Formats: sequence, structure tokens, C-alpha cells
Amino acid sequence: QVQLVESGGGLVQAGGSLRLSCAASGRTFSKLSMGWFRQIPGKEREFVAAISRSRDSTYYVDSVKGRFTISRDNAKNTVYLQMNSLKPEDTAVYYCAASFGVGLRDEDHEYDYWGQGTQVTVSS
Repeated sequence: QVQLVESGGGLVQAGGSLRLSCAASGRTFSKLSMGWFRQIPGKEREFVAAISRSRDSTYYVDSVKGRFTISRDNAKNTVYLQMNSLKPEDTAVYYCAASFGVGLRDEDHEYDYWGQGTQVTVSS
């Protein structure tokens, strides 16, 4: 069993930055592919970014490329999402997800574990 706890959300003005963190329990973190998703009320959950087990591969949805960076520290069992140049349309609840599958994954059904989410609000 893997537990994920997100932190770092909040209110920021457009153009600002936030860094989300997701801490994972257990000793299997290095075997997990990790991802970030976001969801607006009334809409489906949207893929944002993913990172491979060994940190050598990352993948982003087009709308965040060049602004967001996913990274991980396997020694700290933590994955991060650095969000720069934030826009009001980035406002959502952001979720961390983990998968024991190999490779980068951008579909929510491919992930095995989910955090509780953290709210990000970008004001114009």
C-alpha cells in the first residue's frame, strides 16, 4: 500500500509561481512512476505531467510545457511540480498519482494510488 500526501497549494496571482510536493509512504518509491493531474469541479480529471522511476524521462500536457517542471527525489520519497508563469486557467485541485507500471503514463486509470489533492487558485 502506498499513501500519497500533497502540499504546497494556495492562492497566487497570475504570473506567479508555486511548488507542489507529494510525499509517498513506504520503501517502494523508486519503483513507482509518478504523475500529476488536475481537476476543475464539473470536469474530468486532466493529466498534467509524469516522470519515470529513474527520473530520466518526463512528459507534459501541451498547455503547461515550458511553464511546469516535474521532478523527484527518490531519497526523500517525494515528487515535485514546479509551476511558473501561472495562469487563471491553471486553477484546479491538483492530485499526485503513483503507478507500479513501467514508463510514462497520462491516463488516470493507469495509476494505482492517489493523494487527496491540493487546491491551486490563480487570480487574474
